[in-house]
Amino acid sequence: MLARLGKRHGGPLRATKPRRRARSVGLLLLGLLPVAAQAEPLAIHYLERRIERPTPLNNEDPIPDDEGLKGAELGLKDSNATGRFVSLTFTLDSRVVGPDEDLRTAFRALGETPRFVVLNVPAEDVLALADMPEAKGSVFLNIGAPDARLRETDCRPRLLHVLPSRAMLADALVQFLAYKRWTRILLLSGPAPADALYAEAVKRSAKKFGARIVAESRFDPQGGDTRDTALREFVLPTRGPEHDVVAVADEAGAFGANLVYNTAAARPVVGTQGLTPAAWGRPVEAWAAVQLQTRFRRLAGRAMRPIDYAGWMAVHALGEAAVQARSTDPDTVAALMLSPRFEVGGFKGRPLSFRAWDGQLRQPVFLLWPGAVTATAPIEGFQHHRTELDTLGPDEPESACRAFRKPG
Repeated sequence: MLARLGKRHGGPLRATKPRRRARSVGLLLLGLLPVAAQAEPLAIHYLERRIERPTPLNNEDPIPDDEGLKGAELGLKDSNATGRFVSLTFTLDSRVVGPDEDLRTAFRALGETPRFVVLNVPAEDVLALADMPEAKGSVFLNIGAPDARLRETDCRPRLLHVLPSRAMLADALVQFLAYKRWTRILLLSGPAPADALYAEAVKRSAKKFGARIVAESRFDPQGGDTRDTALREFVLPTRGPEHDVVAVADEAGAFGANLVYNTAAARPVVGTQGLTPAAWGRPVEAWAAVQLQTRFRRLAGRAMRPIDYAGWMAVHALGEAAVQARSTDPDTVAALMLSPRFEVGGFKGRPLSFRAWDGQLRQPVFLLWPGAVTATAPIEGFQHHRTELDTLGPDEPESACRAFRKPG
């Protein structure tokens, strides 16, 4: 059963249908089947900007320096394991630049028109690279920037998004709250620009699914230590009209972990801390995901995080497109990935695909508590004429992206 699920929902070919493959390999050795000529390797590039992050609270593990890159490396291993049975190979060239280095110079150093580039960089860097004249023939796969504007007004052709947007995460969360009828939300956000973007996504999702923001406040932890003062500090900003949950927008983790159990009223905490929407997490095991978790831990020595998953999926999707096309020709692979008929497994229980109107990978989103998957969105009852996955994030009629639309 695990083998069948791995094949259907994202497992590498080496873990699926062993009897048929063993027979095919045996026939090849006996000379009864033709051996395909070895194609040129498909070159995949990985670019990352190292950013400075605050020290985590409560002795939590810091964000790993190799987050994203280790996922891409596992994607390469899986793609080569699959590709060797059809005489296809893949390479990965990874480059990490410092906070103040010029990413465009690093891109130019990749060589003449790198065709496939996995980007683990902030939104401004994504746009700077996508707008370079030298990048007109490149397909970029964004794994690090959840900004909605990259999928809407600032979208670009040949820019695909593997990481869920903040809009998708917020939609997953509010779907769950609507299903539970916890529709009165008190919203608390931090002072960072990313916190404001997350809070805005929650407000848009509340309007979309019939929930209500009953009160909104901001909290700035600067100058204090919430580990010592949380019992007092959070009473005032979480006091307000009757509400069902406290939604927190604290993407850097500056205070949100200490908000749990310290709200003015006994209410669940949801959002960036508490019950959290995410593309991936340690508790995910269904649909043969334990295979992916185990392989990643063996490679990286730690648990797979959401950006690791996005890095794996980006390289895995490229490898799957090449295998489906039986080619490593960049034009052929790009045409298939950007076409509506392309689907790829991702250990999420259903085939995943890129939306034709904004380049976003449609995918389920998990609602995670540190020890368990509480639910998986789309939540039961939220229907869509095409696929329920399109209830997460802007649907085609709502999209402000024009770069993917054909003239006329």
